Amino acid sequence: MKKRAVALCGIAALAAAAVVTPAAVADTDAAPARATRAGTPHLTWKKCGTSDQPTQQCASLKVPLDHDNAYGQWITIALSRIPHTAKTSQGPLLVNPGGPGGSGLSLAGFVASSLPKKVAAQYDVIGFDPRGVGKSRPALDCVPGHFDPVRPPSVPTTQTIERTNTERAAAFARACETKYHDVLPYIDTVSTVRDMDLIRAALGAPKINYFGYSYGTYLGAVYAKYFPQRVRRLVLDSIVDPDGAWYRDNLDQDLAFNARHQAFMAWVAKYDAVYRLGKDPATVEAKWYAMRDAVTKKPAGGTVGAGELEDTFLPGGYYDGYWPRLAEAFSAYANKKDADSLVAAYETFGAVDAAGDNGYSVYTAVQCRDARWPRDWRRWHRDSAALNAKAPFSTWNNAWYNAPCASWPVPPLERTDVTNDALPPVLLFQATDDAATPYEGGVRVHQLLRGSSLVVEQGGGNHGITLSGSTCLDGYLSAYLATGKVPRGHGTADAVCRKLPDPKPPATREAASPGATKGATLHRLLGFRTR
Repeated sequence: MKKRAVALCGIAALAAAAVVTPAAVADTDAAPARATRAGTPHLTWKKCGTSDQPTQQCASLKVPLDHDNAYGQWITIALSRIPHTAKTSQGPLLVNPGGPGGSGLSLAGFVASSLPKKVAAQYDVIGFDPRGVGKSRPALDCVPGHFDPVRPPSVPTTQTIERTNTERAAAFARACETKYHDVLPYIDTVSTVRDMDLIRAALGAPKINYFGYSYGTYLGAVYAKYFPQRVRRLVLDSIVDPDGAWYRDNLDQDLAFNARHQAFMAWVAKYDAVYRLGKDPATVEAKWYAMRDAVTKKPAGGTVGAGELEDTFLPGGYYDGYWPRLAEAFSAYANKKDADSLVAAYETFGAVDAAGDNGYSVYTAVQCRDARWPRDWRRWHRDSAALNAKAPFSTWNNAWYNAPCASWPVPPLERTDVTNDALPPVLLFQATDDAATPYEGGVRVHQLLRGSSLVVEQGGGNHGITLSGSTCLDGYLSAYLATGKVPRGHGTADAVCRKLPDPKPPATREAASPGATKGATLHRLLGFRTR
């Protein structure tokens, strides 16, 4: 289909115009600020802080469901804020944790408390739940309990298994259409970008600063494409390859996650004295796949089948801080047939999707709408089977995760070309061994955003690398937010930082460092399935 026209002048007119109506705390039913044709929307902030973030405030803003029809249905965007404390503010810093489908309300507090105090004090750090997410309304939940165990096995060793999984994915797509027929055409990245510009207007800011992780990097790049004149500073960490959105990006992930899983296997082998799974990584890996075969036939504790096992170990590809706990569960099951340890690990790591039906519903709605996906399942089968031969860890699991897009009921938009030569200096961060957003995506965006600077964590495999304990990476981030200064180099990267040390098993390591604690906190906020 043709790319949906974006009436930029319509947004400007809407934002410039507005009636002030009472705003409300994000989790109440009181009337939020509403952008109308009569004046600039005004946000009323109310305290909603916790013991960890006592200064946090909340508000909400009504925006059009269809930005080209201000007289149609309106929806509500939930906002959070950590106010600036310096005498002079550098304006709002919008933050996003990725997804699509990730809630950004808590990320504001994390970013504000993790930056140096002198830097954080200069910004109003703004979190928001994108349309359809969390405390924004409506919040999508197409099929409650879609990930409840035990799911069908991921690897389609029989036609029956494959047919069951394809029918399950198609049923999810039909349920979304039935429940959210009027909403689904407007759950996409460009619509969220236009919401962001109304947030900017409601904040009374001529420009925004933006800091996004994972899918949030694509969201930021698309915002910059449509509103380059409204970007003051832009930080993108763990960067989506926009040219592959979204089918090819997911295939690239399969290879990268398999490599990260093998790195985990090598780490387990290194500590054979602790885990007793073998000194050779290939031996350890064979035992992991034997474990998957075993739970396929008999789910551990009646809960952890093959799909749940893959979900449990997938977070180890995002963050190596989880490796010791995952290795303990692996060892307990492989050596002692201890199903309880495996179930406990699943409940800690793998059950995120079971508890995150809203996030998955928005994930599929955005990804399936944003760009074209193959409609012929034979293409999916051919590509996944070929990749599974090389990368068997999560290829089929990932295929089923995205399979609703093969029959999504809403026609796709054209993918946004984020090429941009109209921006101030932009700062990019990328780890070379990132699995969720492989390194090539960071290099590609560096090429597409003229004048950007790329900071690389050499050898790093974690997803989301700033504010995770690296003084090198955080130094570049802080300098940029404080002064706008970016590093300038002569190679692919403008600056290179060494990776953080690998974790150690509990029996051999000292107490967790503050950096490790920050890393774990960040990755809980980012979630496991973020892009």
